[in-house]
Amino acid sequence: MRAALDEARKAHGRTSPNPAVGCVIVKNGRVIARGHHRRAGLPHAEVEALRVAKKKAKGATLYVNLEPCCHEGRTGPCTEAVLAAGVKEVVVGMRDPNPLVNGKGLRILEKAGVKVRLGVLEHECRRLNEAFARWITSGRPHVTLKAAVTLDGRIAPAAWDDAPRWITGDEARAEAHRLRDVSDAILVGAGTVLADDPLLTTRLKGRAGRTPRRVVLDARGRVPETARVLAPVDGAAPTTVFLGHDVPRAREEALARAGAEVVRLDTRENAFSIAAVLEALRERNVTSVLVEGGAEVFTAFLRARLVDRVRVFVAPALYGDAALGFLRALPEPIHLENVTVTPFGSDVLFDGVPVFKAAAAARKVS
Repeated sequence: MRAALDEARKAHGRTSPNPAVGCVIVKNGRVIARGHHRRAGLPHAEVEALRVAKKKAKGATLYVNLEPCCHEGRTGPCTEAVLAAGVKEVVVGMRDPNPLVNGKGLRILEKAGVKVRLGVLEHECRRLNEAFARWITSGRPHVTLKAAVTLDGRIAPAAWDDAPRWITGDEARAEAHRLRDVSDAILVGAGTVLADDPLLTTRLKGRAGRTPRRVVLDARGRVPETARVLAPVDGAAPTTVFLGHDVPRAREEALARAGAEVVRLDTRENAFSIAAVLEALRERNVTSVLVEGGAEVFTAFLRARLVDRVRVFVAPALYGDAALGFLRALPEPIHLENVTVTPFGSDVLFDGVPVFKAAAAARKVS
């Protein structure tokens, strides 16, 4: 199963809106074939591996991190391919949360006489496809809030001439770029664009990275058409800029000429509905969003209770009140569960799932 997960990770972030799936076929104690789903529309992992195994698949054991599909989509049902190949046993990491499958594939295999084992390395399998699970069951993208902060919770120096350009070190920034590489979209507010003029591209050491769809929330139309985030990137979708309906048409036209996809949304008090933003991204087959700031955007997503995972890199530095804070006022304390703490050089990454109380919260962003 670990080998199957390794196969799946080869295309992690490239298969949306499909899940990342890997398959390994074993016979007489030896791996005879491997395969993974490369992108939506191409053969699934089981079919790829069975093509390699050919007739050797008869009587073999097939390992796959996600339940084989049993419905007709852009490709045929994997259960039919498994049965046609004569596989005797299928070991599955987790059920497919897709309502069209969700156990049906397993039952089809068992009814046909195939031995099925479910739940091997289930936690790791669920973690790999948590974005797909969120998207397919709730109809909205999975949201990760990612920030780099100092020990006192600051995200940027105010106006120090000698302030370092980055809060965190090389190792933490490399991990941040890896997170971009496996996300469908990276989102920031207009304030971040105005303050930092970021490219928001993916830069990985030693290999090519994938720049996800770049998204900017700009309710008041403040982002200039010269912003670097609007510059085209090979292989990436045009930058999506959300504008409020009150923004002058000339501003929309200027952004469009710069290469942006402009989306108009209703605003209230110069703020978007976070749910409406995520719905617009869902319509673009975005299954995962990496929210990178700034403080107003972080706070708005948390207040809206539309954050699935929080990843905060903490650097050993103190900036004090002269620097910008990580968050604005929240209506309630938010704790993280299932937390992991990982060092990256002298920085530390806190990674966990936020727990929200039951009370209603506002869902808007400036």
